[in-house]
Amino acid sequence: MTDVSVEDITEETDSPAETTTAARPFSLSLSTSSIPSTPPITIPSVPPVPPVADPEPVAEPVAEPVAEPVAAAVVKGRIKVADEVVEKVSALAALEVAGVADLGSGLTDAVESIRERAGAGARRGPRGVSAHVQERTVAVDVAIVAEYGHVVMDVANEVKTNVARTVSRMLGMRVVEVNVNVDDVRLPGEDHPEAPAEP
Repeated sequence: MTDVSVEDITEETDSPAETTTAARPFSLSLSTSSIPSTPPITIPSVPPVPPVADPEPVAEPVAEPVAEPVAAAVVKGRIKVADEVVEKVSALAALEVAGVADLGSGLTDAVESIRERAGAGARRGPRGVSAHVQERTVAVDVAIVAEYGHVVMDVANEVKTNVARTVSRMLGMRVVEVNVNVDDVRLPGEDHPEAPAEP
């Protein structure tokens, strides 16, 4: 057992030039017999990594201009989207909304009966929807039958939003207005009305 007694302790300050020795009134004993002796640990020194130099800039290959085909040039002409196309897209968009039981009849049935009497031919678009296309803008009128239990104003607002978004996205046209008419409310257990048989 080895006893170590320290009477004078050297204290270091922030400056290595200033050291003071102070006498301590107590002794410090350290016994090394209880600590097993272990060989000293050596840490191998790792050589410093040299800084990486910026790589030489590599010239990117320049693409040679390719002759554009003549068909890619601006082609003159008109694109006309029929009202019936807008009406079908609008009808499907309205039926996607939760709370819409069916499309209503609204003003379109009255207009259709006058149209048939005048001999203008049968309507090709879905009932309950009419669209008015002018240049690249469109106005849509939609008549719906709401399901009982849904807030009618919320359903109508959602129909308005979904029709405008879908027509704009699918047809690339600017929707200036969507008018929604709620014609009826379908009660629970009420069957779908039978469509009149066509002659």
